[in-house]
Amino acid sequence: MIRRLPVLLALLCCGCGEQASREAGRPEPAVTGESRSDERPAIVAFGDSLTAGHGSGAEHPYTEFLQQELDRRGLRYRVVNAGVSGDTSGSGLERVETVAERKPAFVIVEFGGNDGLRGLPVATTRANLEEMIVRLQSAGARVVLAGMTLPPNYGPDYIRSFERVYTELAAKHHLPLIPFLLEGVGGQAAYMQADGIHPNVQGNRLVAANVLRVLEPLLGKP
Repeated sequence: MIRRLPVLLALLCCGCGEQASREAGRPEPAVTGESRSDERPAIVAFGDSLTAGHGSGAEHPYTEFLQQELDRRGLRYRVVNAGVSGDTSGSGLERVETVAERKPAFVIVEFGGNDGLRGLPVATTRANLEEMIVRLQSAGARVVLAGMTLPPNYGPDYIRSFERVYTELAAKHHLPLIPFLLEGVGGQAAYMQADGIHPNVQGNRLVAANVLRVLEPLLGKP
């Protein structure tokens, strides 16, 4: 994953920008895509602004494109967006039970980027992610882990230890791993918003494809 580091240079201001959005009273909704009449098994996308679709409009987070592709393939699952901008792994851990209580079939866990950008101890991020994984698995969910990286100025040692969190947790808990959620998107002006941080509509289509590449083999045939 080290080769992907240059694509995230613009993420340096991500945590601050997202926190300001939340303090201004404009956070993304905590859960979208639920319907009490929809009995299809749930796939919950659980994460921060990259999951919430910050800045791309309510109709264009990657989860909407993921749902479209599942429907097109005849895979009868409903995608639920539980992303909140500005969340760290600690914030996610605080609300993991609200996800576990829904008894989803799958949970795509996407946290840690804000931890790294704020220079939080890697051990803390790992512990929070692992606790989320354990709780979700205990609730019967199949967890898919989304990997992330950091800008190169954080230093090679910190970056390597940060990236290992995802690969090691995936191996330890036998999780399907999306190696890098923004593969082919981050650093590409055509696919990013003006802030250089969040994917635009077309970028979120590609993020959905990255997720589906790992998720689809787990879902079985229609």
